[in-house]
Parts: sequence; structure tokens; C-alpha cells
Amino acid sequence: MESRTKRIFLIALASSLPALSIAETVLPGYDEPEDEGLDSIVLPDLQRRTIDESDIDTEDFEIGGFGGVMNVEDFGSNPVAGVRLAYHATEDFFMEASYGFTETSETSFEKLSGSAQLIPDDDRELTYYNLSVGYNIFPGEVFIGDDFAFNTTLYLIGGAGNTDFAGDSFFTYNFGLGIRFFATDWFSLHFDVRDHVFNTDLLGAEETTHNLESHISATLFF
Repeated sequence: MESRTKRIFLIALASSLPALSIAETVLPGYDEPEDEGLDSIVLPDLQRRTIDESDIDTEDFEIGGFGGVMNVEDFGSNPVAGVRLAYHATEDFFMEASYGFTETSETSFEKLSGSAQLIPDDDRELTYYNLSVGYNIFPGEVFIGDDFAFNTTLYLIGGAGNTDFAGDSFFTYNFGLGIRFFATDWFSLHFDVRDHVFNTDLLGAEETTHNLESHISATLFF
């Protein structure tokens, strides 16, 4: 009896195998597993931004004019004007040649005496020229509102030259501090304070005079 039951079970199992094979082929929704490879990697959809590089000029020469006030020791404070030419050798150092002139006033002694003159009127014009070296110490930016930002540079400057005054020439050295404000990539404004130092004996005894100058200048790069 037990042997007959085993035979019946085996016959039923053998007859069901073809039906299972047909079902796997016919039934919808059944997909063969695919090999996973490079096609299954999900690549991010990145949107690249277009970045415009700065259009700052690469010219190294700077030329312009200046105007301000110069206090010539013992001869009052008077308007001063001149020109300047600079060559920027590196980002930190530059060389500058400048020329300026001013018409000096009478001294306190001349005003109090009434008629006495220490120097003739024709010799009251003071002119100077010098060659200086500048060093940019604090580059930075100035922000105006939320939409505008301008580059600036604080610099030290010093040099030597010559001063013509009262019919004589005096060796002069100068030193000072300035700030350069870049309005555009080719135009800048300067605010400078400088001391022109030379020895003179115009008042009888030789002395070292300090002649302070403050000016504003506009320059172009080329």
C-alpha cells in the first residue's frame, strides 16, 4: 500500500513540471533579472554656472594730475597743483615721479613790518620734482550700499628730489601716506598727505623745514 502511494505521488509531480515551465514563459509581469553594471549608475543632473573673469586692466603705468593745499613753513598755506606718473613694478611696489608748484604767501614778519620783503615777488613761486618709491600695505574694498564694491589700497611712499624756491635750489626728501580708490579698472582717485623736507637759511639761520602737503589726484592706467 505504501509503495503504491509513493508511485502515485511521483507520477503527479512529473506531470506538473511541464505546466510550471509554460507558466514561467507565458505569465505577464515576469522579467529576467538583468546584470547590474555602469548603466545602473545614476548620474546627477548638474547645471554649470557661467562665470565671467574680472576685466581689470593689466597696464602698469599710471598718469594723472593733482590739486590740494601745501603749507610752506613760514610762508603760509596755499593751493598746490601738479602731475604724477607711476610705474607699478609688482603688486606691492611702484615708482612715482611727480612735479608740483605753489605760490607762497608773505611771512608773518613781512605782514607786520608793512614794507620789508624777505624775497621778491617774482621768487615766491615754489616748484618741486621728486622720484619716490611706494609700497602697498593694505589692499581692501569699500562698499557703497548693497550693490557696489570698489577696490582700495593704502600705501606708504617716500623719495628724494629738488625744490626751487626764492631763487635757490634745495635738495628735498619726502615721505607720506596715501590711499588709492579704484573707481573703474582704468580710473582711480588718490588721497595723499606728504611732507617735503629741506634745509634753508632764508630767515637768517639755517634750519630744517617741514612743508606739509595734502592733495587729491585723478589718474588713468595705460
